[in-house]
Amino acid sequence: MSKTVIIDPVTRIEGHAKISVYLDDAGEVENARFHVVEFRGFEKFCEGRPMFEMAGITARICGICPVSHLLAAAKTGDKILAVQVPPAGEKLRRMMNLAQLTQSHALSFFHLSSPDFLLGWDSDPAKRNVFGLMAADPDLARAGIRLRQFGQTVIELLGARKIHAAWAVPGGVRSPLSDEGREWIIDRLPEARQTTELAISIFKRLLDTELKTEIDVFGKFPSLFMGLVAPDGTWEHYGGHLRFIDSNGEIVADGLSEDNYQDFLGEAVENWSYLKFPYYKPLGYPDGIYRVGPLARLNVCDCIGTEDADRELIEFRHRAGGRVATSSFFYHYARLVEILACIEAIEQLVDDPDVVSKRVRSEAGINCLEGVGVSEAPRGTLFHHYQVDENGLIKKVNLIIATGQNNLAMNKTVTQIAQHYIHGNDIPEGMLNRVEAGIRAYDPCLSCSTHAVGQMPLHIQLIQKDGTIIQEKYRH
Repeated sequence: MSKTVIIDPVTRIEGHAKISVYLDDAGEVENARFHVVEFRGFEKFCEGRPMFEMAGITARICGICPVSHLLAAAKTGDKILAVQVPPAGEKLRRMMNLAQLTQSHALSFFHLSSPDFLLGWDSDPAKRNVFGLMAADPDLARAGIRLRQFGQTVIELLGARKIHAAWAVPGGVRSPLSDEGREWIIDRLPEARQTTELAISIFKRLLDTELKTEIDVFGKFPSLFMGLVAPDGTWEHYGGHLRFIDSNGEIVADGLSEDNYQDFLGEAVENWSYLKFPYYKPLGYPDGIYRVGPLARLNVCDCIGTEDADRELIEFRHRAGGRVATSSFFYHYARLVEILACIEAIEQLVDDPDVVSKRVRSEAGINCLEGVGVSEAPRGTLFHHYQVDENGLIKKVNLIIATGQNNLAMNKTVTQIAQHYIHGNDIPEGMLNRVEAGIRAYDPCLSCSTHAVGQMPLHIQLIQKDGTIIQEKYRH
C-alpha cells in the first residue's frame, strides 16, 4: 500500500509552504511536491494606482528584498517615461542593489542555512537555528550579523531607510550618497570582505569533508539556467541582457530583451500550488525547466569582472566539475562568491565621483503606455511589466518572481532528496530536515512569489497511494 509524507510547515524560509512525499507499495518514494499555499493577489490591487507610486508600493511586497522590487519598478517606470537615467542615478541604483544582494545572501547563509552545516542535519531542532549557532560559535554568528548589517546600512545611507525606502523612482533616484555615508562605507568594507572570505573558506572545507553527499543529491540534475549578463558576457545584476545556457555550458539563447519576455517565457499552473510554474517556451512545459539566482548567474556569465571574485569563480567551477554547476546545493557556495563580487564592486563605486553628484534624476511625463523592467534580485531574475493609460494610471500588472521561476527545480529537488533518504514508514526528523533543506538552498521568498499578506510556517505529510496520511509533522 502506497503512502505519503507531508512536511508542513517548511521552516527557515520566507512564507508558508508544505511538502508532500508520496510512497509506493514498497515504501519507496514515488514523487514529492512542494506546495505553496499562500494566496496570490498583489498584481490585482495595483490596478488603478499611478505608475509613479509603483516603486513604493511594490517594495512592500516583501521586507526581505524590497530593494529588488523598488529597482525593477523604477526601471519599468524609466521605460514608460522613455528617459535615460543620469550616470549618477544608475551607479547609485547599482550600489543599492549590491548592498541588497550582500545583506540578503548573508541572511540566507548565516541565519537560515548554516545551522544545518555547522550544527548538523540531525541535531536538536530546538537548537538548530541562529541562536544555536550563536551558542556554538558566537564569533562567527556575530560576524554574519555584522555582514548583513553592512548591506542594510548601505541601503539606509542611500535611501534613508533599511526597509521599504522610497528612493529609486522613474528617471533615477531621489538623492545622492552623502560624504559622511561614503566614508562610513569605506571604513566598513575591510571587515565585510574579511567575513566573506572566512565564510568561503569554512564552506569549502565542509564541501571537502562533510557535505559530499549533499552535493550529489540536493537537486543535482540537468536544466537550463537564465540570468543577466553584460554585453561582453560579464556577470550582471542590474543591466545588460538575458542569456540562457544548458547544463553543458552551451548558450541556448543570448541577447534577449526583457521587453520580449513573453516570447520565451511561459507560465503554467497546477491545481496543487498557488505558485506558477514558469518555463522556457521553446522547450515547452515541463521540459523547459530552468533555474535562476546566484547559481544561475555564476553559470551564465563568462567572468565576474573583479579580481578576487573571478579567482573564486574559477575554483567554484573546478569544484562543480566543469563550466556549469548543476547541483542546487551549490546555491550556498554561489551566494558567498556573489557577496565577494558585491563588496569588490562597492569598493569600485565608492571611489567614483558620480555617487556624490547631484544630477541623479531625469524628469518626464508619460511617453509610453507599456514597459517591462528587469533586475537581478538575490533569488534571481525579477520582471515587472506594467500597462498604463494616458494619465499614467495602472491598467495591468504582471510580476514574474525569481522564486516562481525556480518552482519546477524546487519540486525536482525535493523529489530527489526524498528518494535518497526516505525508505519505509519510519522517517527520522533529520531526514525530513534534509528534504526541507533542499528548498532552503533556493532561499525562496514566497510572499514575493504569491504576493500574500502575513508569514506562515511549513507542513510535511507522508501519504500512501490510496491517499491515507501515515505521518505528518508541523513546524510553526
